[in-house]
Formats: sequence, structure tokens, C-alpha cells
Amino acid sequence: MPEPIEHADWMPAADGHGPADPAHRRPRHPGPVARLLARQGRLLIGSASVGMFLAAWEAVGRSGLVSPLFLSSPSAVVAAGAAMWASGELMEHIRVSAGEFALGYLAAAGTAIPIGLAIGWYRRLEYAADPFLSALYATPRVALIPLVVLWLGIGVWSKAAVVFLGAFFPICINTVAGVKTVSHVHVRVARSFRASDARLFRTIVLPSSVPFVLAGLRLGIGRGLVGVVVSELYGASAGLGFLIATAGATFQTDKVFVGIALIAAFGVVCNEILARAEARVEGWRPPVGPAR
Repeated sequence: MPEPIEHADWMPAADGHGPADPAHRRPRHPGPVARLLARQGRLLIGSASVGMFLAAWEAVGRSGLVSPLFLSSPSAVVAAGAAMWASGELMEHIRVSAGEFALGYLAAAGTAIPIGLAIGWYRRLEYAADPFLSALYATPRVALIPLVVLWLGIGVWSKAAVVFLGAFFPICINTVAGVKTVSHVHVRVARSFRASDARLFRTIVLPSSVPFVLAGLRLGIGRGLVGVVVSELYGASAGLGFLIATAGATFQTDKVFVGIALIAAFGVVCNEILARAEARVEGWRPPVGPAR
């Protein structure tokens, strides 16, 4: 009588007549480098790619192949930013642009989300609002800036309005799409238990729409930052867009890159915050599909 197999990881050899090589019988444990990459791979690989890009940029800038008039170097950009920070000029530009962005973006989020929920839920309201959403979303914001300046002047409110117009439509359209993905099975079950509209929104519609709302908020950040830069080209006296425009007109390439780098860094930070929030609330969404 054959003896029982004592190890569950026993595997036949390639020829089928004996045990496999011991190296294949037991799972291989990842080394410390593999474990580190599994935990922090995104941060490490992303940091390495950015570092390589900056090193190549610095090498090209120092090589003299490109005139500093057209391409600065990271070290020159950092030096220009430090000098502007020490003089207080950079802080003033950041303060102005941050205030304009905050006013416009928060107003867009505060209005686009409830409007998107209502449009996505009520079909007749969607029929009435869809032509306006489609037309205004397709209209370039630059074409509306003269009207905004005419109506609101050249102060902070006109800049905030341009940011609002840039961020409102991505947030609203994504919210509408989120409501459209709500499972009809869940809605029918809730209706069968006589759930009110308020309870239905709170327990089913909102959890299903949150990932789409956060995706719209992330898209709105980029559109809002574009609105900040573009609006400050019209009659502004401070702000990062004003800094980029005036530095470019006077061929101060290092200052141009200072403004661009700050806007890009702000966008990356905001998107990372919303991406982490999106990952945390993904579990709120009810499962899609027929109930079992």
C-alpha cells in the first residue's frame, strides 16, 4: 500500500515520475527590495522618474546647447524662486491666485454637485438642462472672459467667475453620470420598502455617485487652474498668471518656470488628496448587478 503524501506542496517532476525540484515545492518569499516596491512602488518609481527628468533638464541647461533665453535650468528656477520669496513678491502672487481659485472652485463644487444630482435623478429636468450643459461645456472659456470682465470688472470676482465656469461643468457632468449608474434593482427594493426620496438619496444615490463626484472634482481642479492663469491675463496686477505673462514678456524664463512649477505642484497635491479620498470612499458604493 503506498504511503500517504505528507506535504501538500508536493508536485510531480517534469517527466511525471518523481517529485519536482525542491525550489518549486515551496513558495518563494519576496526580498526586502520587492516588499518595499510593493508598498511604496508608486512613490519610489515616480520620484525616480522625476529625478531623472530634472537631472537631464539640468544637464541640457548647463551644456549651453539651448540659450538660457529659451530654456532655464532647475537650479536657476530654484534660485529665482528663492529670491522672489525673500522679497515677498512670490507670496503675494500665490495669495492672490489661491484666493481666486478657492472662491471659484468652492462655488463650483457647491452648486454643481446638487444640480448634477437633481439633473441625473429627474428625467424632465435633464431634458430641460441638457442643451445648456452641452452648449456651455463646448464653449471655450476664453470666449466668455470679455463678457465676464464687462459684467464683473477686473477685480477678484471676475477671476473667480472664470474659475467657476471652468470647474462647474466637469463636476456637474460627472455627477449626472454617477446618478445614471445607480442600480435599478436597489432603487426598486428601496421603493418596495416605502423608502422616501430623502432616504433613497442618502442610502443609495449618494454612495453610488461619490466616486464619480470625486472624479469630477479632480477634473475641475485642472480646469480651474487654467481659468486662474487665463483670467489673470486680463487686467490683473498680481497672481501666478500675471507673473507668467509679465516674465515671459520680459524674457525672464526662470520666473516663467517658477510660476508654471507652482501651478503644477498645486494641481498635483490637490489631485493626490482627492485620489486618496476616492480610494477611501470606493467601498461606499453598493454592488452593481442583480440582487441575489
